[in-house]
Amino acid sequence: MKRAKIGKLPPRFTFILNPHEHIRVSKCPICRRLTHMRKFALLIHIDEWGFLALGKTCRYCSPCELIVLHQNELDDELVGTFERVAPDVIGNQYLVLGTVDKKWWKEGLGRVRDQQREALEHLAEFKKVLGLDPGGWRPPGYQ
Repeated sequence: MKRAKIGKLPPRFTFILNPHEHIRVSKCPICRRLTHMRKFALLIHIDEWGFLALGKTCRYCSPCELIVLHQNELDDELVGTFERVAPDVIGNQYLVLGTVDKKWWKEGLGRVRDQQREALEHLAEFKKVLGLDPGGWRPPGYQ
């Protein structure tokens, strides 16, 4: 069964959220080539808050179009952001939905605007979301 698409832009990138603090992904788990750092404008949905467009530097494999985001780095960034804005949101569940158009993200920096309504217009969901365990990548739900 086909999943409903929520973003208006075509899906892009494969995504891994690395939950392991002691594992750094310097090589692509798919092709084993070295990854490099690249900044992405990510759209994150946070329970009881809504959408947050966040510029985050992640590990990236160009040939595989794979983004690897280290969860502990994202957690630290979210805590730093919400300490000032909404401390009661810290620790809530979140989901990284995809990337947003960088031009739209940059235009919104420093301005207060209703991102909730506009965010989905500029969202490109991930093509695939993979898991990562110490043995390498795996599809979500794999035993």
